[in-house]
Amino acid sequence: MEIKRIGFVGLGLMGSGMVKNLLAAGFPVIGYDSDPGKMDVLAGKGFQKAGSPEDIAPLADVIILSLPNSRVVNEVVKDSLKLFERGAKGLILIDTTTADPVLSGELAAGLKEAGIEMLDAAVSGTSKMCAERNVTLLVGGTEETFGKCGPVFSALGRQTFYMGKNGTGAAAKLIVNLVLGLNRMALAEGLCLAGKAGMDLHRTLEVLKGSAAYSSAMDQKGLKMIEKDFLPPEGKLSFHLKDVGLILDLGHRVNAPLILSSLHAQALRSEVAKGRGEWDNADIISFYEDLANAH
Repeated sequence: MEIKRIGFVGLGLMGSGMVKNLLAAGFPVIGYDSDPGKMDVLAGKGFQKAGSPEDIAPLADVIILSLPNSRVVNEVVKDSLKLFERGAKGLILIDTTTADPVLSGELAAGLKEAGIEMLDAAVSGTSKMCAERNVTLLVGGTEETFGKCGPVFSALGRQTFYMGKNGTGAAAKLIVNLVLGLNRMALAEGLCLAGKAGMDLHRTLEVLKGSAAYSSAMDQKGLKMIEKDFLPPEGKLSFHLKDVGLILDLGHRVNAPLILSSLHAQALRSEVAKGRGEWDNADIISFYEDLANAH
C-alpha cells in the first residue's frame, strides 16, 4: 500500500511537530485544528488546511489523531470525522493520544466492522523531542497494518516498537509514563534534600548524572527543577496527572498494586490545587519544597 496523503487532526505542541516531520519526509498532509491559527502556521509546503474534519477522510489514506484523551478521540471519530456515518473502507486511523487501553481497543473493534483499521501509536517523549523526531512510538493493532505504516512511523520518530493487539500500544505508554513520572519525583526528592543540606544543586545534578542513579529525567528536567523553569511547559503537570489516573485505572482492572503511583497522584493533585496544573511537570519539585519550607 502506497500512502499518498495523510490527514491530521490536532495541531497542538505534539501534533504540529509531527506534521512538520511528515512534511519534511515528503508526505502531503491535510490537517485540521479547532484553532485556525495553528493551521495558518503550517500552511504551504505540502500542508493543506481542511475546512472541517469531515473533509479529511475522502482525501486521505491515513488519518493521524493527536488529541487530549480517549473521550475526545471517540467524539472526533464519531461526530467530527463521521467515520461510522460516512464509511471509509481501506482507511487507516492512527491514534497518537495517551489513551485508555480499553476504550482504544473498543474503538478499534468498532472501526474494523466499518472496514477501517486502527493503530494506537502512543508517543513517548516531550513536545521538544517530538519536533526533533527523537521520540519512541509504541504501537498496537494488526501486524499487517503496522507494516503498511512503517514509512509514516519512520518519519515521526527515532524508533518504533510493535506491541501486539489493539490497546497494547496505549498500555505500554502508561507503563513508560509510570516509570518516567516516578523518576522525576525521585529526582525532585533528592534535589530538595540536597538543597536543605546546603549542597550546590548544579554540582549535585552533575554527580547524579554520572552515578548509578542516572535517568533521562535528569537530562530533561534537572535544570528545570533547579532553575524553576516551569513556563512555558514542555509537558503540562495536569496532563501527567491525567496519565497517572489512567495508570491507576489499569492497575485496578488487572489487580496490580501501584503504591508509589498512588502517592504520586496525590502529589500532582496538590500542585494542581495550587494553580500549577499548566506548569511544566518538572514543578513536582515544588511539592517537596513547599513541605520542606525550602524556598
